[in-house]
Amino acid sequence: MNTQPPYKLRIREHRKIRASELLVHPLNPRIHPDAQKSALSAILNEIGFARSLLAYETAEGKLQLIDGHLRKELFQDQEVMVEILDVNEQEANALLLSLDPLASLAQFDSPTLEALRKAASTQSEALQTLWDSIDSSTRKTKDELKEAMQKKEPILKEQFLVLVECESEAQQLSLLDSLKKQQYQCKALLS
Repeated sequence: MNTQPPYKLRIREHRKIRASELLVHPLNPRIHPDAQKSALSAILNEIGFARSLLAYETAEGKLQLIDGHLRKELFQDQEVMVEILDVNEQEANALLLSLDPLASLAQFDSPTLEALRKAASTQSEALQTLWDSIDSSTRKTKDELKEAMQKKEPILKEQFLVLVECESEAQQLSLLDSLKKQQYQCKALLS
């Protein structure tokens, strides 16, 4: 992997443009739920506009978005700062497909993330919920493992299972009844 310069510098210019003049990318796969709209609106209201939209110039001379579709939607009638790239349609498609997934590959350093959470403040419930959700699945798993270790219980309990295929529902019910009478814990599964 070549990580040494020189790279192609593809940023052509930054320009203020009315958001309504930007073309929405027809292949944009992202859907923006209300929670995301609320959180973005909150950060825009509390801090302001702090990140350029990303676009490229089409063969027809129009600016088509690569990144920033939700900001375009929220700022429809206002001027926004746009970073204009010198890329073709195929390169724009590759960026559209790559930018968010690349960012999502990053992992979090938990102590630093917690310090950042404590250092940031908001009046917005939507934004606080967003911040609290960052890395929540990893935290939940770590908390469950820590709790299991403190209880000195095995994380995975041993189970010894037997699967019996029955010819009919009547045979299944009869077998279940017989096993329950012998004090086995059992249940019927549907196929």
